[in-house]
Amino acid sequence: MMNKYLYAYEDLASILTKEEILLDEPMRNHTWFEIGGTADVLVIPNSVDKLVQIIEYVRKKDIPTFLIGNGSNLLVKDGGIRGIVIKTDKINGITVKEDTIVAECGALLEEISKKALDASLTGFEFACGIPGTLGGAVFMNAGAYDGEMSFVLESVRVITKDLRVITLKKESLEMGYRTSIIKTENYVVLDAVIKLSPGRVEDIKEKIDDLTHRREERQPLEFPSAGSTFKRPTGHYAGKLIQDAGLKGYQIGGAQVSEKHSGFVINKDHAEAKDVLNLISYIQSTVLDKFNVELCTEVLIVGED
Repeated sequence: MMNKYLYAYEDLASILTKEEILLDEPMRNHTWFEIGGTADVLVIPNSVDKLVQIIEYVRKKDIPTFLIGNGSNLLVKDGGIRGIVIKTDKINGITVKEDTIVAECGALLEEISKKALDASLTGFEFACGIPGTLGGAVFMNAGAYDGEMSFVLESVRVITKDLRVITLKKESLEMGYRTSIIKTENYVVLDAVIKLSPGRVEDIKEKIDDLTHRREERQPLEFPSAGSTFKRPTGHYAGKLIQDAGLKGYQIGGAQVSEKHSGFVINKDHAEAKDVLNLISYIQSTVLDKFNVELCTEVLIVGED
């Protein structure tokens, strides 16, 4: 099929180097699931200024656009993504000043956690094992081990739908369980200020080591996945419901319910997106039938069939 967005290549080349623009790029190369069809155009800017210029360009040209960070919470369908995908993981500056950290949208949470440790700042330990970027974490109010982004954010700088660059204070972020105003209003995160507290390096490191051990012990990190497949239903744990439904190890095509943690759907054997989607649907219908509990996906599902 003809790539209808080839014309954008030359336009984007005035903003980016040609090495930063990829045509008909397999999205399996850019997701932790290692699954997904091709993106018409994938761009990898290395600065906030370039990102702003790209957003201005695609909005003015009305080109469908999708942003990704580290691709850790993403399932791209087998038909791929039409339009332009912007990958932000090269926009990853991190600056520490007293008890605050300013991080750009593509900075890895793990790297921010290390910077906090080095500066004897506590409060960000919960994110040490979340494999995403700051932009994605703010977008979905990522959290783990009784911590979440809403606890530590002071402000976020974004691009609005009408191409204004504004700063949102914490009280304006409307953060809830796996959501925020960034998500509901389709804003683009540029950078954020994280507010932490002074602590003892030994205590911070001990907590990070403990959380890392718990993650490695309980999660199927040896297989490609997108992390927890489902949101936590009120009053329940998704993994336990799936296990109690007898689905641990259940497999469709190359996709499997992890035998290590039933809350994870893994790419066990060269799975396609359709295998994962069929397995997710089967899990949802089985759990609803057995326990009358609706499971909603936490993994972001995008693209065409």
